[in-house]
Amino acid sequence: MKIIISGGGTGGHVFPAIAIAKAIKVIEPNADILFVGANGKMEMEKVPKAGFPIEGLWISGFHREFTLRNLMFPFKLIASLWKARKIVKRFRPDVAVGVGGYASGPTLQMATRLGVPALIQEQNSYAGVTNKLLAKNVEKVCVAYDNMDRFFEKKKIVLTGNPVREEITQIEGKREEALEYFGFHNRKHTVLIIGGSLGARTLNNAMESSFDAIANRQDVQYLWQCGALYYEEFTVGKTAQLPNVHLTKFVDRMDLAYAAANIVISRAGATSISELCLVQKPAILVPSPNVAEDHQTKNAMALVAKNAAILVKDSEAKAEMIAMTLALLGDHNRQLKLSANIKTLGKQNAAERIAKEVLKLVK
Repeated sequence: MKIIISGGGTGGHVFPAIAIAKAIKVIEPNADILFVGANGKMEMEKVPKAGFPIEGLWISGFHREFTLRNLMFPFKLIASLWKARKIVKRFRPDVAVGVGGYASGPTLQMATRLGVPALIQEQNSYAGVTNKLLAKNVEKVCVAYDNMDRFFEKKKIVLTGNPVREEITQIEGKREEALEYFGFHNRKHTVLIIGGSLGARTLNNAMESSFDAIANRQDVQYLWQCGALYYEEFTVGKTAQLPNVHLTKFVDRMDLAYAAANIVISRAGATSISELCLVQKPAILVPSPNVAEDHQTKNAMALVAKNAAILVKDSEAKAEMIAMTLALLGDHNRQLKLSANIKTLGKQNAAERIAKEVLKLVK
């Protein structure tokens, strides 16, 4: 049995793709899985580390505003379609899977043209352009939100949830270990700030500009993941020097970070939201405005509509993010309601569900 999995670009695409591949291998240990990603993107490093082969395409996104890079897009697309066709013809997959990201478009387009049954996974509450185009020629569309028949044929949709790394969401009974791991006090409130795998400037700037509010509440401690891109800049800032702030480039034990946290401040990427639903933490979401179709805001609003999270606009984060966090820490009943409501949105075993849908398509 041969399966191609294509997509990537960010951790939000790469890690779910790896989770699906691992779930397939649990059910079918002899399955031969090949990844197709975009050259220079994180999947080219993360996928081999997870034990799977990968081939890269010369492809990148199309920028909505005019840039010189857009002039290269047609050439990159043609080159990627040609290489994707070669890969599909050589590998001869029984099924193709697209998880979103630059590489999934050319790969799935060529696979379906060559008669390979295909499945795509849409992680967001607002479908991306690539998946909307691909959906016409695939057999199944796995989604994480209700009402996705706005974008896809109802008969193709399977509500599976988004795959997450299981070890991240297994936090039961780990609070004491977590506090000790990060050097935190067990009688203080803990706030976790995560800006995604690359970090988020808005969240970092909001932390730096909230020095006084953070310094004046020594009963609150902060685990601040700023991202490798920003670490040098913010490690010398005044907020990072406070005794109740632990600044880090990257959190290598997200299970312990979630276990320690009373409240989580996060961007609203699909994977982050799926994790928050499973760990059932009160969340303040600051959607990134720099993503296609503003899908992070739509993801966040899907939770806000069910009183399952609080939204702070990116433009208002400097003034409101920490103030809103401290207000929430003082409102125990609201914390309980947010936790209870976000819990109802969690989908367990999403990777396994998607793997089973993939295997159904094998002729």
